This record gives sequence, C-alpha cells and structure tokens, in this order.
Amino acid sequence: MIVIKNGFIVDGTGRPAFIGDVIVDGDRIVDVVAHGESEGADSAGYSVIDATGCIVSPGFIDAHTHSDAYLVIEPDAPSKVSQGITTEINGQCGGSVAPRYGEARLSSDWAALLGDRLTWRSLAEYREVLAAAKPAVNTVQFIGHNTLRSSVVGYAGRAATDGELREMERLLAESLDAGGWGLTTGLIYQPGKYSTPEEVVALAKVAAARGGFYATHMRSEGDRILEAIDEVIDLVKATGIRAEISHLKTSGKKNWHKIDAVLEKIEGAMAEGLLLGSDRYPYCAAGTDLDVVFPDWAGEGGCPAECERLADPATRAKIVDEINALDRDWSTVMIGGTWHPDTKRYSGKTVAEIISGQSTAGERQSDVVRRMSPGELICSILALDGCKTGGFFFGMSEENLDKILAKPWIVPGSDASLRAPWGPLGADHPHPRAYATMPEFYRRVRALGVSREEAVARMTSVIADRFAIPNRGRLAAGAFADIVVWKEDEFRANATYDDPHQFTSGVKCVMVNGVVPYSDGKFTGNRAGRFLERK
Repeated sequence: MIVIKNGFIVDGTGRPAFIGDVIVDGDRIVDVVAHGESEGADSAGYSVIDATGCIVSPGFIDAHTHSDAYLVIEPDAPSKVSQGITTEINGQCGGSVAPRYGEARLSSDWAALLGDRLTWRSLAEYREVLAAAKPAVNTVQFIGHNTLRSSVVGYAGRAATDGELREMERLLAESLDAGGWGLTTGLIYQPGKYSTPEEVVALAKVAAARGGFYATHMRSEGDRILEAIDEVIDLVKATGIRAEISHLKTSGKKNWHKIDAVLEKIEGAMAEGLLLGSDRYPYCAAGTDLDVVFPDWAGEGGCPAECERLADPATRAKIVDEINALDRDWSTVMIGGTWHPDTKRYSGKTVAEIISGQSTAGERQSDVVRRMSPGELICSILALDGCKTGGFFFGMSEENLDKILAKPWIVPGSDASLRAPWGPLGADHPHPRAYATMPEFYRRVRALGVSREEAVARMTSVIADRFAIPNRGRLAAGAFADIVVWKEDEFRANATYDDPHQFTSGVKCVMVNGVVPYSDGKFTGNRAGRFLERK
C-alpha cells in the first residue's frame, strides 16, 4: 500500500481543497483522509510519498490527442506524464490508428516511425500490440471517419455510394464493439471533406446506438464557422449523441469578430438540452500539415498524389500560383517538423522570415531562397519532405482565446501526439502544446479568475463525466489511482515554438493505476496505462 501524505487535496469535484492523505492499494484509492477530521493516515507499513507543500489532484485528462501510434513507439509518453496527464482521448480529427483496410494510410509520421511494428488492421489487433508495449498512460480510443472512409472509398473526391456507406457502418460497428469510444470527424481533411452531412449523420447513428460519442474538427473554423456549428447541432438533434466541438476557435483575423455569435450559438443549443461541449489548447497557433495551404484539387489523394503533382513542372507551377494568390499573411505561417536534411533548418521559422532572407536566429538565407515566392518555397519544402511537413498557423486572437477559456464547459485538449526529446520522436519539431498544454491551461484560466478547484475539475472530472470515463477524474474511495502531485507555484511551461522539447516544471510525482511512471524529474520505466472501455 502507498500513502500520499500531507498534501493539499484538490479532489477534482470542485469542492474546497483541504490538507490530507490519499491511501492507495493496488490500482485503487481506498481512502482520502482530511487532517483535522482524524489524525491522518497511519503510514506504518506503507510506502510513503511526501506531498508536503504540494497539490494532490486526480491525474489530468487530455481531451483531444493524437498519440494512438506513438504509444507503441514511445510508451513512456514523456511529454504527457511530465505535465501530469494520466489519460489521453485519442483518434481525433477523423484520423485513428484503426481500422486500416483498402487504401487507408496512417498519417505519414506514424507510418514512417512505426516501420515493421505496423502489424495491425483491426482495432482488436491494435489493442494487442498496445498491450505488449505497456504504455504509461491510459487511452480512450475513438474511431476516425477519415480512416473509415479511406478503408472503403479510398481518397477519391466524391460522395460515398449507398453500398460504401453500409460498409463504413459495418466497420465502425465492429470497431466500437472492439472497444472504440465513438466517432470523430476531420471535415477539412482528405478524404472526409468529400462527405455529405448525411453520411456523417448515418455513421453517428451507429455510434449513438452503441452508447458512443462524437467529436468533430468541423468543416470550417473560419469563414463558415457558424454554418459548421449548425451542422454539428443538426447532427446532435438527428442522433441524440453527445458531441464535442474540437479545439474551438475563430481562425483568421477577418473572422475574430464572430466569437460572440459562436459562443451564443453553442450555449443556445446547450440551453435546449443538446449534449454539446468543447475543448481548446491554450495557444493561438494551430498545428497541422503544411499542405493544408494547397488548393483542394492539389490535395486530393493525399501525400502520394501530391508528390506526383509537384514532380510535374506545369502542375507545380499552377499550385504555386494558387498559393501565391491566397489572401494570407505569411508571417503567420511557421514551418514545423520537417523530414529532409535540407529542410531541417527551416523548422521554427516563418515563411516570411525565410523568403526575406532573415531567419529567427538572424542567419542570412541563400540568394536562391530569397528570390522564391511563398508558393515556390512551400512547394520546394513539401517536395523534399514527401509532403509530410508540419506547419504552425498563427491565425487566432489572444482576446478570443481568453473568452473561450473563460467558459466553464471548455476543457483542455492538446491536439498533440506525445513527444520525447530523444529517440525517433526527438528529431521532430512539435508544437509546444505537446509538452505544455496543462500548465498553460491552468495558468491562463487562473488568470481569468477561475478558482483552483474549478480549474482542476475542468482538467479532470468534467472531462471524465463528459466522456463517461468511469472511476477516473476524482480522488475518492474506489476510484482508480490516477494521481498527480505538483507544486502550484512551480507548475509552468518551458516549451516554446523555437525550442519545443522542454518538459513542464513543478510535477513531483505521477501515478497511473497505482504505479509511478514519473517521479522527481525521472521516468521510472514502470508503466501501467490501460486501453479503457466504455461501461
């Protein structure tokens, strides 16, 4: 047995904090004892974790993540456990690790880094591989619409036939029965962008019938955001499913003024009794693939087709022209992770900085690069990287971010895969949210006047309740022992856009299912994360 002694207990329920002890036996909490109500726990015969001067809270839940494959590659989950995350909700934005049939391809970075470990097709097979890897954190696994669609329809830019829709429904049902939590969509990505609202509703009905949930990267987060929210509301009305609007934002300066209408529309639907919620990362730059700047026709078919188009001079010239014609401020587009040795130097630099010949480090770029237009530079980088380059897009408002984070129904979601400063993941250049979402979320909401107790509840029990994750998100007798011990005054982000591989400060100890994978800045190698199932 383990006793976490003399901590400042913030139990995840929102009730006032108190000094006390948490007693753990095996994978469960057996008691939470407040000092003053008793003498506290008798620690004789127990292993003791001294939490004096620290907050003891439930482990944080990351409501929106993309670690499905990386849990196999780097099961210690360093960037996550070091910020107190004990459970991730994976398979987001329409892309999941399974099912994988037909033309379905995992995202390029997943497939490249998995190599011969990519042995599964079905979710049941993935679960076996994951269990063998023994990840440090728990995972809730959603099923991605883009993965389903590419398994059946491929990447063609057309509507699904009735027969193809029936096959997607069958694959979704099979995956849900194997432990999938619900359905996600990424309706700006290939090939989900070609689906009709009716196709998505039909699949959501399959999830709803099995008690599953729905999360969506909507069709628009900018020019047509209000119409996109209407599509989500219509789906919830048609299916009765609980829905999560992923990483809520108003993208593009010309859309910032829509924030009040966006929040009113969502809260109006909630007032009608619709089951809606949302998550957000505490940053104003989105992170996704750089090829999202391609015109729709140039992106059809994904990376292999894009590479073929870039290899044809006439087609490439047309792509360049259409990128250059975009109404975009290139100082707001930063190159993220790259793959080719000749593109590595661009990571962490904006397109405007590169083509002006001045990098963020003050280094002069070559005359050839300085003569390039934005479209030429982007196509050059993507061609070298096999169209796998990442990008950061600074298209959001700080004021709007605060308005969003002030809402009690907004929970933290990193929108990031786990990362590590070493091994195969260390060569990447991730968004700082991969390492620092939880301290930044906590810092920002506290600055907005949110109480300590409410902030922690939104990082724990609110997410557990929203997604019906049983016996997690609270410190209570009978709950699973997912616990984080942390120093509030030291809990801070160190990761930056320039130097993202930096661990969070202030986390003293993390426990997952009664086992400690991280303590005093060290990864212990002891891992007890689980694939969670709906009850």
